[in-house]
Amino acid sequence: MLEYLELLAREAAAVEFEGPLVAARNAGLPPDRLAELEQAKIVALRVRALLERRRRREEELSGLFDTASDLAGLRDVDAVLAAIVHRARTLLGADVAYMTLNDEHHGDTYMRVTDGSISAKFQALRLPMGAGLGGLVAQSGSPYVTANYPEDARFRHTGDIDAGVGEEGLVAILGVPLRLGSRIIGVLYAANRSARPFAREEVSLLVSLAANAAVAIDTARLLGETQAALEELSAANGMVRAHSDSVERAAAAHDRMTALVLRGAGVEDIAEVVTEVLGGALLVLDADGRRQASVGALEPPDASAIAEALAASRTEGRSVRRGPLWLAAVVAGAENLGALVLRPDRPLVDADQRILERAAVVTALLQLFRRTVAEAEGRVRGELLDDVITRPVRDADSLRTRAKRLGVDLDAPNVVVAVGEDAVAGGSARQRAVSWAQTYAQARGGLAAARDGHVVLLLPGEAAGPLARTVARDLGKLLGRPVTAGAGGPATGPAGIAAAYRDADRCVIALAALGRGGAGASTAELGFVGLLLGSAPDGRDRDVEQFLGSTIGPVVDYDVRRGTALVKTLEAYFGVGGSLARAAELLHVHVNTVTQRLERIGQLLGADWQKPERALEVQLALRLHRLRA
Repeated sequence: MLEYLELLAREAAAVEFEGPLVAARNAGLPPDRLAELEQAKIVALRVRALLERRRRREEELSGLFDTASDLAGLRDVDAVLAAIVHRARTLLGADVAYMTLNDEHHGDTYMRVTDGSISAKFQALRLPMGAGLGGLVAQSGSPYVTANYPEDARFRHTGDIDAGVGEEGLVAILGVPLRLGSRIIGVLYAANRSARPFAREEVSLLVSLAANAAVAIDTARLLGETQAALEELSAANGMVRAHSDSVERAAAAHDRMTALVLRGAGVEDIAEVVTEVLGGALLVLDADGRRQASVGALEPPDASAIAEALAASRTEGRSVRRGPLWLAAVVAGAENLGALVLRPDRPLVDADQRILERAAVVTALLQLFRRTVAEAEGRVRGELLDDVITRPVRDADSLRTRAKRLGVDLDAPNVVVAVGEDAVAGGSARQRAVSWAQTYAQARGGLAAARDGHVVLLLPGEAAGPLARTVARDLGKLLGRPVTAGAGGPATGPAGIAAAYRDADRCVIALAALGRGGAGASTAELGFVGLLLGSAPDGRDRDVEQFLGSTIGPVVDYDVRRGTALVKTLEAYFGVGGSLARAAELLHVHVNTVTQRLERIGQLLGADWQKPERALEVQLALRLHRLRA
């Protein structure tokens, strides 16, 4: 009996309730015991059905409650109607749910919302009053249900309706009216692509959802009328205040931007001031058209449109309008530094345009100043990291002092991340990668520099592997290409950091040798494989493919061809120290099966595969094979 209670507790499927009875028959229990189990199964299934009905009722009540909540906070009638139709489909377990609304002008009813529909013809249907099931519901105001619409002669079938229903594959349809007082304004449907009757409680549930939908439509109409009236009043009042407000905004903006320049603020602060004064959303682009700062939701326009607008802005020395957007070029002499793109909430007058143009001038000044400071600080921080890597012992105290002045603690745990040469090949990519690394490291209290063809970062922390993966991911997004990053550490002190850099460099080489370019990892994660694959004695990269092919290649190929588990058996066998019994237990097979698999492995690799030297090579190859996978 306990088995059935456990099945009920974990809400098992009905078919699983046959399991205990089947097990009892297989165990040879007497008939009286089997009869008891059969009776227990029947009772358990009844309890399960009762619980399922109660759960479904709870879902229905919850759906109605959620619908009422949507109506209480109604802002978007389309979203509310879509939610009602979706809930109708979910609660009734229907394949498709949809809603049609009556068109008094055309004298028919048209499709308003669908959920689960796949037919464009069905989604564009219009039903004449009295035609089809929906037209009859819309005309009569009574619910109608059919278990097989194509064969149901109660309804007036038309070619368009039957074609749409046929293309959607609908068979069973339930439709209930959307009633608003004494008026019928539409129909709510639930339908299935197979014949099935709809129960009375399902009809009642759909009627309740239809009542909520009718309220939503009427509420939206009243809200729309109210909104229109308020907008007319607001427009009249706005015209009176527009001129005086623009003058006040211009004066306030001038004072605030002047204060920001004197305080050494950033581009983000300028963007905040512009949007606070002018309203709307603002996007600050750099010279390459990339997002530098933004306030509000605004996506960059098309690159060609930006180029044309900015050329006009530079030529005229004014901001220009393109559709709903205003653009102002950010220039310093003949140098293009970017652009300001504004989508205002209201039309701009001349004074507002002057504010945007003044903001572009201030942005240019701030960018020039920031670039000068960043270049100087980047050189200082890069030189420090280079010295830490190359002269960690001779100048240890001096390095600590220099680092402290830059806010970097060399004696705290630090991780060194090296970016592979392949990712930063080319002058443009290398310059962008170094600039990104300097900004990224400085924001985290670290250092960055270019060294031996790598971009190297020193970052505070102890999680070497995660930091390497983060750098590989973020820099890869910037460059638009896979980036390989190896990490060493955590390390403390100049000498430890220099050693961590060598480990990071070795890790990058190992990842490339393993075929894991574009990934990030630490030497600790690679283990001894990183030491082995870092470089060969002659300085060349090791050939992992050749080593794997010559060591366990026949076994891997055999598994691929036959769908066997010889590689898995080898790993288990070595993992338990060569014990056949423990390997069989780990693999959940018989000892004889393990023996037979090892014999097959011996045929593939040769009889000496278990000798110490061969066994070590095989275990190393298995580890490499797993890392590559």
